[in-house]
Amino acid sequence: MVVSRETLLERYFAERQSEVVRYAELLGTWGIERGLIGPKEGERIWERHIANCIPVTTLMREGASVADIGSGAGLPGIVIALARPDLRLTLVEPLQRRVDFLHEVVAELNLPITVIRGKAESVKRSFDIVTARAVAPLPKLLPMVWPLISSKGSLLAIKGESAQSEIDETSTKANTETFLHVVELEGFETARIVEVRKSI
Repeated sequence: MVVSRETLLERYFAERQSEVVRYAELLGTWGIERGLIGPKEGERIWERHIANCIPVTTLMREGASVADIGSGAGLPGIVIALARPDLRLTLVEPLQRRVDFLHEVVAELNLPITVIRGKAESVKRSFDIVTARAVAPLPKLLPMVWPLISSKGSLLAIKGESAQSEIDETSTKANTETFLHVVELEGFETARIVEVRKSI
């Protein structure tokens, strides 16, 4: 990551700088102690985890309701909430120890976030945007989250260099549009985000 931590804080977390610093500390302590991130990740939390979640926030319209599926340690969900206070976040995670961590972080940082324990298929609500990072390949992910996406809403899946091949392997439903967003932000590695939008 070329962009400095200070620039990252000022540019993307202007309203919640102290909260994101504390979140990074919690990932590097509680997150490692509980096995939510690997022991070697402590030195790379800003570069590998927090910065990696920023590009997706640039694709979200103001005031949208967002569900982060398989939220794990809150990546990207908590980062999105910290970078975009205008959004309404729900974190969906099936594993209890991760849910416990998410509840503790939300309480510690005093964030207006809903945490749901369960798989995506068990959630009976719809959202403007559904996000996912390292949950499943697109052909498996899309059917899993499709019922959660509201009319004219979107899935925004954070992907790596395999993004286009995952799109090619996915059979999309009727009335959908698929886009590959290649997001180039100054000081960041190139980000690839697959958007699948309900056109009606």
